[in-house]
Amino acid sequence: MSESRIYTAALIVIGDEILSGRTHDKNIAQIASWLGVQGIRLREVRVVPDVTEAIVEAVNALRVRNDYLFTTGGIGPTHDDITVDAIAEALGVPVVIHEEARAILEAYYTGKGSTLTEARLRMARVPEGADLIPNRYSGAPGIRWGNIYIMAGVPMITAGMLDALTGSLEGGAPVLSATLGCWVGESEVADLLGNTEKAFAGVQIGSYPFFREGKTGVNFVIRSTDAGELTACTSQLAQDLAALGHPAIEGGI
Repeated sequence: MSESRIYTAALIVIGDEILSGRTHDKNIAQIASWLGVQGIRLREVRVVPDVTEAIVEAVNALRVRNDYLFTTGGIGPTHDDITVDAIAEALGVPVVIHEEARAILEAYYTGKGSTLTEARLRMARVPEGADLIPNRYSGAPGIRWGNIYIMAGVPMITAGMLDALTGSLEGGAPVLSATLGCWVGESEVADLLGNTEKAFAGVQIGSYPFFREGKTGVNFVIRSTDAGELTACTSQLAQDLAALGHPAIEGGI
């Protein structure tokens, strides 16, 4: 397999409601999946409270060691939506009203027979120098500043913003995957998995054990950016499992 540039991203999930358990995060999975299609690997995720110092520290730590940094949550109209202010502080720039965002919001609320109040205008505030990420659902745009993408916390709105960004980020080859399921104890095939991964450079094998129907099983997820290597590794692993008396099921169990 030829060497290629690996692009990485980090995600900061912002919100006391996530940390308290009142809200179950869905954005990690959908952002990770979307990034994989863009050829970008999600390397780390932090969940932080609605505290300026925590957001600033996380932003400055993660934006410098990844190609991209995404944040979700805390960009609404209320007093506790402090993400924009905290990120501006991390960047050392002021917060300003983005005139295009103001116009978008004004048109959105006028179209609903309402007005752009001071609270709603908060959603036009951005770190100075930022660009906008379209939001087809609620009018309020997301924000891009350099390699930082500031997005909504509501999963449906986040999905729309991701859709608007599709194809615009530089990435490497998308990560492909295949799954094999097997009724076997994970420890029984640990050596086989390690040896197989060593034999196929650039391929990663994850094992995910489960207990079902009174039996122990494992799903093996094989990942690679090279379709040929992925197919060869999957085929070899299936053959080796069968040789040990543990036939594999394509697609998993």
